[in-house]
Amino acid sequence: MAPVIPVRSVVIDCPDPHALAEFYAAVAGGTPEADNEWVVLRVPDGPQLAFQRAEGFTPPEWPRADRNSQQFHLDFDAGATWEEVDAAHRRVLALGARPLDLEDREKKDFLVYADPAGHPFCLCRIERP
Repeated sequence: MAPVIPVRSVVIDCPDPHALAEFYAAVAGGTPEADNEWVVLRVPDGPQLAFQRAEGFTPPEWPRADRNSQQFHLDFDAGATWEEVDAAHRRVLALGARPLDLEDREKKDFLVYADPAGHPFCLCRIERP
């Protein structure tokens, strides 16, 4: 089936678009481009991420299925081995990420973090053929 229209960007609400764009640029690559309260990050070989200021922003709570749930999250390919994932883990922590769920990684092949604004994201171990 042909798509109706292409995806332009994933837009993330946050209290400080410049700071959050810099965090994701350090995680995924690219250079943030600012336009007042809107910051765009063109991720190499990935989707365009946009960050917009949201007054009164309340970060999602993970895990919750009722009010203020995670809303959405980003998955990052952290490598095929746990050594690669562990290296990515150390880097995202140094950038300001906060661990949310690091349990049972061998069973589920991912670790869950919150970015500096509180949005959940995952570092995933992706096996290669």
